[in-house]
Amino acid sequence: MTREWKAFAVHLFTALGAIFAMLAMLAAVDEEWGLMYLWLVIAFIVDGIDGPLARRYHVQRFAKQIDGVLMDLIIDYLTYVFIPAYALFKSGILPGWTGWIAIILICYSSVVYYADTRMKTKDNSFAGFPGCWNMVVIVLFATEPNFYVTLTLVVALAIAMFTPLKFVHPARTVRWRTLTLPIAIAWTGFAGWAAWVDFAPGSWAHWGLVATSVYLLFAGIAQQIFPANSAKENAAA
Repeated sequence: MTREWKAFAVHLFTALGAIFAMLAMLAAVDEEWGLMYLWLVIAFIVDGIDGPLARRYHVQRFAKQIDGVLMDLIIDYLTYVFIPAYALFKSGILPGWTGWIAIILICYSSVVYYADTRMKTKDNSFAGFPGCWNMVVIVLFATEPNFYVTLTLVVALAIAMFTPLKFVHPARTVRWRTLTLPIAIAWTGFAGWAAWVDFAPGSWAHWGLVATSVYLLFAGIAQQIFPANSAKENAAA
């Protein structure tokens, strides 16, 4: 297989996320939340794999006729934002006016953020909360907090999208990656199991979701509070 075909195959792999997004949406319309999140977790896995593949096979050089970044953003908006926002509203986790506020705020702020060319920092982290609402909403499904807590969290994270707070990319932020990447993989496992058991109350996966989510949410901020002592620490992390 030529380098061009290998690069093009990576684009085709990325495009699978659109299929999983549609399957997740169909499950959401039927209010099958566990099945919906199983498809979203599969889409999340594809999204985690396609980036390293794109860099390995140099898609911007050998398959530049397709804009892989644009394709990835379209799929991410569906799977990270649109479908989770719909699920948050339709499930009744945020009832009445609170649900309307949440979905409008999530969809509107996220589309602006996704179009912002400054969303990445020099160390390949995210500048501001990266709109990973799929990760937020699954924790809400698992833990079912008071709706005022849920609404406060949604508003706070929407505001955090446009702040200088840093949020790590599990695979590309070098500092602490030896810890962050396994935790992100563990999060995926917890999310998959929680969805598989249809968010059964008391599942051990729920606590794992909460613990790993807290780390992924605050690791980048902690790096800002405790900056690296040297460039060597960044390289060795």
